[in-house]
Amino acid sequence: MTPLRLGYLYGLGAYLLWGFFPLYLKLLRPAGPLEILAHRIVWSVVFVALLLGALRNVGFLRALLRRPWAVAGIVVAAALIAINWGTYIYGVNSDRVVETALGYFINPLVVVLLGVTVLRERLRPAQWVALGIGASAVAVLTVDYGRLPWLALTLAFSFAGYGLVKKRLGLPAAEGLFVESAVLALPALGYLAWLTRRAESTFGHVSAGHTALLVLAGAATAIPLLLFAGAANRLPLSSLGMIQYLAPILQLGCGVLIFHEPMPPARLAGFALVWLALVVFTADAVRQSRRTRARARAATPRTPVPAP
Repeated sequence: MTPLRLGYLYGLGAYLLWGFFPLYLKLLRPAGPLEILAHRIVWSVVFVALLLGALRNVGFLRALLRRPWAVAGIVVAAALIAINWGTYIYGVNSDRVVETALGYFINPLVVVLLGVTVLRERLRPAQWVALGIGASAVAVLTVDYGRLPWLALTLAFSFAGYGLVKKRLGLPAAEGLFVESAVLALPALGYLAWLTRRAESTFGHVSAGHTALLVLAGAATAIPLLLFAGAANRLPLSSLGMIQYLAPILQLGCGVLIFHEPMPPARLAGFALVWLALVVFTADAVRQSRRTRARARAATPRTPVPAP
C-alpha cells in the first residue's frame, strides 16, 4: 500500500471516530461531564504510557525537561485541550450535539482569525470574504438561539488555540498527548477521589459495562489522535483540510437524525452561511496550493537530455 493511500485510510479512520464520538459519550451516562473528563484524562495517561513503554520510547521526557519554555507551552496546551474536552462532553450530554458540530465547522475560520491577530499574517481577499460570511453566520445563529452560540465558539477557539500551541511545540502525537494528560492527571485524580469520598462516583457503581466504557475513554481519546498524526505525516495539507469536515458532518447527523435535536429554518440558514464560508475558504486554499506547486515546478531546473 502506498504512503498516500495509507494516509487517507488513517485520516478517514480518525475523522470517522471523532464523528461518531457523541454516540460513545452518551453511553457514559449517568456520569457527569466533569467525571467523564477526569476519567478521559487519567485513562489517556495510562493508555499512552503503555504504548510508549511498548515502543521503548520514554527518553523524550529527559530531553523535554531541559526545555523550560516547552514545558510551559505544554501546560498551556493541556489547559486548552481540557477546556475543549470538557466543553464538548458538556455539549453532548446536555443534548447540544448540533452546536458542538457548529464549533468544529467554524474552527478553520477561527484558525485564520488567530493567524491575523496573533501571528500577524496577511490574508488573501478570499480569506477575508470567508471570515465575513462566518461572522454573518454567527450573527444569524445568535438571533436564532437568543444568545451567542458560546459552546460552539468555546470549542472552536480552544481547539484553534491548542493547535497553535502544538504547532509551536512540534511534539509527536503520542508523546504530546502523554505529557499533556500527565499535567492534568493530578487534579483529575483529586476530583475522582473527592467524588468517591462523597459517594457520588459512578465508577464501579452502575454496571460492569459502564465501568469498562469509562476505562476505554483513554483509548477512545488516543487512537484517533494517533491516526490523525499518521495521516498528517503522509497527506498534503490541502487533502487533510478537505477531509477534516467529515467529523462535524457526522456529528451534525448524529444530532439531527439520531438524537432528534431541533433544526429550525433560521438555524439551518446559519449553518448554510458557515458552509458557504467553508466552500470559499477551501476553494481558495486548494487554488493557492496548486499555484505554490506550479511555482515550485517552474523553479526546479530541468536536467538536460544528453545528445545521442
